[in-house]
Amino acid sequence: MPSRRTVDACRGVQRPTDRVRVPVPVIRWRIASGRGATEQPNAIGDGPAALTPLLWVMVVLTGVGAGLFGVVMMLILFTVEHLAYSYHSGSFEAGVEHVSASRRVLALAMAGVIAGVGWYLLRRYTRGQKSDADEAVWCGDGTLSFPRSIGTSVLSEIVVGLGASLGREAAPKLMGAVSGSLLGRWTRLSPDQRRLLVACGAGAGLAAVYNVPLGGALFTAEVLCARITLPVVLPALACSWIATLTARIYLPAQATYSGTPAYPFTSAELIWALLAGPVIGLITVGFIRLIAWVSHRRPTGWPALVAPLVALAILGAIGLRYPQLFGNGKGIAQDAFLGQTGLLLLLALFLLKPLVTALCLGSGASGGLFTPTLSTGAALGGLLGSVWSLIWPTAPTGAYAVMGAAAMLGAAMQAPLAALALVVELTGSGFQLMLPMMAATLIATAVTRHLDGYSIYSARLPACKPTQDAKPPAPTPGQIPTQTSHRS
Repeated sequence: MPSRRTVDACRGVQRPTDRVRVPVPVIRWRIASGRGATEQPNAIGDGPAALTPLLWVMVVLTGVGAGLFGVVMMLILFTVEHLAYSYHSGSFEAGVEHVSASRRVLALAMAGVIAGVGWYLLRRYTRGQKSDADEAVWCGDGTLSFPRSIGTSVLSEIVVGLGASLGREAAPKLMGAVSGSLLGRWTRLSPDQRRLLVACGAGAGLAAVYNVPLGGALFTAEVLCARITLPVVLPALACSWIATLTARIYLPAQATYSGTPAYPFTSAELIWALLAGPVIGLITVGFIRLIAWVSHRRPTGWPALVAPLVALAILGAIGLRYPQLFGNGKGIAQDAFLGQTGLLLLLALFLLKPLVTALCLGSGASGGLFTPTLSTGAALGGLLGSVWSLIWPTAPTGAYAVMGAAAMLGAAMQAPLAALALVVELTGSGFQLMLPMMAATLIATAVTRHLDGYSIYSARLPACKPTQDAKPPAPTPGQIPTQTSHRS
């Protein structure tokens, strides 16, 4: 007797109502209605990446590896920062501000030399080896090179610690992904299982160093796997949780931006979010396009030796006036969240932070874009909020900075759920701001998606060349295949 069929509310297609769940449930008999066990769309079978006992063991080990690598990368970063700027406590921004101008220039000159020589040699002697977690998940078979990845990661943390305007999360994200890649290869997991393991490791690396286990898991599911289903969410949660717990052997358990007030909800914030959302989305498109432009015009050959030195020298000259631009931008966001930055300084930092970040990235340096994007959004939100307060002065500037950070991060990553979770975990606050923050993030992400559709991650990658085991999915009805369009 043919099985009954129902309409899938998400895709408008028919499917059997009595699908078999994978793995098979312990309770084998059906409920009184006779419906199948997996009618809820997110509770579908495992798919090609079967959640076998072996894979679960590797998820646990990947989480431990991501946490330990996160500790090592942060130890390198903090050691370099303290040696370069002669401080032993307090924030990196305060350390930079208290050293002489010559010391700042010297630190960035050292970063330029190390970056130029280091990445030139690394790229020359590891040519053809893969060291990009996003590409390994989206286009590859989950294979990453350990020598190239560890070299890239160590160089990245050294250069960021010396003051380059790039994010510190790129290295632990990559090394978490490498943990999954190595374990997947050693245990001969399938390419689909390896890709899932690499994605879990990458999100776990981010989670470990920022103490954001939920945000890291959502980053894995929403950004890397593009599926918020149980077969993805469960291993992502487990991996991020284990990595974050492991990293606490060295890293603090407090929120990264501790001290952020619990700003109350006001009507002024909600109206601001509705008006500022489109502006933030439009500006984010420009930022992503800038990142794409410099990413695909990096110098090669002998110019790659001197380009980082020139770029970081320019950053050093600008940093004599604006030391907040040194490093990943944590200080910019922290001050904006606390409402301690004036209107003119917010304007300057909003304009300059994306430019110096693009300058560093375009010179050939490797680093993250997460915190630079967050700090730019915080400065932009604080700036727009300061102007709005002249019209409707009921909410503090810091509240607008928190909402701006979430909105720009969600639009830039094309991942609004992950962005909201990350900002709440990073600040340990934001729950009372959730309604206007959701509105701003929703609108900004939708505007960016409609106008362009790229993210800070997809914009950096070269053209995707799928392997035999990593064929792109068939387009859904009405979708334009990616091979036929330069925009998709």
